[in-house]
Amino acid sequence: MSKHGSAARTEVQPTVAAGPDAPASHARAPAPRWLPIRTLAVHHRSRILIHLLALDARDRQLRFGHAASDAHIARYVQGLDFARDEVLGVFDRRLRLVAMAHLAFPDPAYPGSDAQAWAATGAVAEFGVSVSPRLRRRGIGASLFERAALHARNRGVEHLVVHALSENAAMLALAHRAGAPVTCEGADSTAVLRLPAEDLASHCQQALGSRAGAVDYDFKRRARQLGRMARTARHLAERSMLKVCAPHDAPGKPQR
Repeated sequence: MSKHGSAARTEVQPTVAAGPDAPASHARAPAPRWLPIRTLAVHHRSRILIHLLALDARDRQLRFGHAASDAHIARYVQGLDFARDEVLGVFDRRLRLVAMAHLAFPDPAYPGSDAQAWAATGAVAEFGVSVSPRLRRRGIGASLFERAALHARNRGVEHLVVHALSENAAMLALAHRAGAPVTCEGADSTAVLRLPAEDLASHCQQALGSRAGAVDYDFKRRARQLGRMARTARHLAERSMLKVCAPHDAPGKPQR
C-alpha cells in the first residue's frame, strides 16, 4: 500500500468503528475456543480465488488498499508464492474457504520493498487477512493474526507489519490489541509488532496447530466423500425401487 510522504506521522490509539470487519461494539470480539487453521498450498489456489472474488467493493478496498478488480485479484492469487510465504486458511464443513491470511516475506531484490525499508530493524514480514462477512465478529481474524505471528516468529522474523487504510479501524484495532503501535500517515496507517525470539515451545505450538488443522481438513473432506456416496447409494436404491414397483406388460398377446 502506498504511503503519502507529505502527511505527518501520528501515533494513534485506534477504536473499533463500523466496517465490514468491525465487531458489533468497542469490546473485543470473543476468540473461538479452538479454530482449525490450515496451511494452504498451491492446490488451494482456486479456493483462495473464489473466496477473494466473493468480497464486495468495500471489502476489497479495505483488504487491498484500493478498489481491486477481478483481474487484479486473479493476478494476486496467481502470484502467491507458497514456497516463500505462509498462507493460512479456515474452512467450513463444506470445505469452503471462509477466511485466509497471507504472511508475506518481501523480496529484498525488489526495489522499494519492505525488506529494504526495514533492513535496519531486522527480519520483517507483512500480514493481510480477509474473513467472509457471515463469519465476522467471531474472533477469526484475531486467531489468524496470532497464528501468523507464531509462524513468523519461528522463521526468525523480528517485526510483523500491518499496512492498512486509516479507515480500516477493525484491522488497526486488531494489531493494536496484539501490542503493535499504530502510526497514521494520512489515508494510510502502519502497525509494527515486535515478535519474541523463537523457542522450543513456539515450535511445538506451531506443529500441534498445523497438525490439528490438517486433521480437521481431512475429516471434513472424508465426511463430504461419505456424504456423496450415501446420496448416490440412496439415489440408486430409489431408482431400483421404482423399477420394481413399475407395472410390466405381460409377455405375448393379450387375452381375448
